[in-house]
Amino acid sequence: MIASGGNTRQVRTIVETIEEQLREQDNGARPRAEEGRQEGSWVLLDYGDIVVHVFLEETREYYGLERLWTDAPRLDWHSANAAS
Repeated sequence: MIASGGNTRQVRTIVETIEEQLREQDNGARPRAEEGRQEGSWVLLDYGDIVVHVFLEETREYYGLERLWTDAPRLDWHSANAAS
């Protein structure tokens, strides 16, 4: 999963929310590895089957991680949330 926030506070809040939701839904799941929380421009959470990248918007644009996964399915989060 790749997501982004407009500032480091938003990035950290997104990361914390993802962690809380996964702990609640997956019986206390915790990431196997985590990097970047202190800096807050690119946080990686590795849950094994799920890897989460949360970027500052400009950092996400600079690295263009989506280019590495051009054949992966894309989900428009806003559309998915509107449907539920």
